[in-house]
Amino acid sequence: MKRSTGEKFGQAVITLLLLLLCLTVLYPFVYMLAISLNTGSDAAKGGVYLWPRQFTWSNFHIVLGNKVIQHSYLITILRTIIGTVSGLLVTLLAAFALSYRQMPARKALLTIVLITMLFSGGLIPFYIQLFNLSLINTFWVYILPSAFSAWNMFVMLKFIQGIPEALIESAEMDGAKPPRVLFSIIIPLSKPMLAALGLFTGVMHWNDWFAGAFFVSDQNLIPVQTFLQQLLSAQDISVVMGSNNSVEALARGSQNLAQVTLMSVKMATVMVSAIPILCVYPFLQRFFVKGVLIGSVKG
Repeated sequence: MKRSTGEKFGQAVITLLLLLLCLTVLYPFVYMLAISLNTGSDAAKGGVYLWPRQFTWSNFHIVLGNKVIQHSYLITILRTIIGTVSGLLVTLLAAFALSYRQMPARKALLTIVLITMLFSGGLIPFYIQLFNLSLINTFWVYILPSAFSAWNMFVMLKFIQGIPEALIESAEMDGAKPPRVLFSIIIPLSKPMLAALGLFTGVMHWNDWFAGAFFVSDQNLIPVQTFLQQLLSAQDISVVMGSNNSVEALARGSQNLAQVTLMSVKMATVMVSAIPILCVYPFLQRFFVKGVLIGSVKG
């Protein structure tokens, strides 16, 4: 169909606005990347916006060679993998169980889950609960409290309810028990939705700094995002070395210690913490879009 002049103008305006929106999102990332690839002493003079003026890998050598950051990365990777798998498992099992209309006390359980979405006890009662469960200063404080999400459960429940009942009934007539229905019918048909929820859960675990800052005081258990939060609020570059307070010790292996500044190390740490999750997203994008679309239509 041939578009009118007004439609073409409107499409051009929408395209321009989207391009400007993309630029506002990409520019901070490009700016931080330029600073992280520039010598710190030169970047402190200003004028580095889109590309490095004096290129160097020193900032990344310092960040990636630091044992504190390496250990924080290990904690973050383990938390993301275990937390995502456990979250999807608990969400799937809860949604599958509540999808059976003949389940005893089904409405009461759904009401209780819904109430948790509307009301919260607050931070202090939550901390007391974690303390009583002996989760404070443990790795499992990252996993167990976030293993169940009421929102994700309702989304998954609506998706399962959208699967034709005749398909499940035919399997049950052939003698399939609930576990067989789950693994042979529900999971294969739910891959797009599981990928979408997995992406949400994984990004949440990767980006969360709150739990490490408030529920963990052991520096050996903090994730990289909590370390980054501490680094961004620091006034001394020695924070990235823990108990070692010398800039020389921080920058050992760098040929020019004067190149290193707190800002350049901060930007390199931001890049190192952001790039992995950005690399995962393209592989799940097609499942993510399909899963959200199916969930929105069936919901």
